[in-house]
Amino acid sequence: MIRVLHAGCGREPLPEWFPSCQEVRLDANPGCEPDIVASVTDLGDIGEFDMVYCSHVLEHVYPHEVHKVIAEFHRVLKTGGKAIIIVPDLEDAEATEEVLYVSPAGPITGLDLMYGMRSMIEDNPYMAHHCGFVSKTLADSLSVFSEVHTKRMMFNNLMGVGIK
Repeated sequence: MIRVLHAGCGREPLPEWFPSCQEVRLDANPGCEPDIVASVTDLGDIGEFDMVYCSHVLEHVYPHEVHKVIAEFHRVLKTGGKAIIIVPDLEDAEATEEVLYVSPAGPITGLDLMYGMRSMIEDNPYMAHHCGFVSKTLADSLSVFSEVHTKRMMFNNLMGVGIK
């Protein structure tokens, strides 16, 4: 069975399109009840995985930490393993109050994509965004992998896949 590290899982399940797998949940917040409490910048001795899935987490670290996170994902992947990373797509975003789409958490504006959803930051300052990505910068961040793909998705999402 495929072993997947769900890095920065929060309280969210893996997406429904994900293959059947053994999910290992990792989060820095023990309140999310992860299997492993750790920062994505230092995963520790957690074993090897076939895949790493990380959705809307990378934008919460500082720019100088992005390479640490990606290096950690690369380190825990088996040869041939894949890292799947989803971040907000800032390619066409403008810093305005214009609603771009409505998520289950509420309306999302360009300002929310850039800085984090303000209603969430009020209760949890860790939800602030410290960096952002477009296709090229995400691909550049994944350059440690032997094969890299990025894809712009619906609702201002950007997916990067790195294959070890």
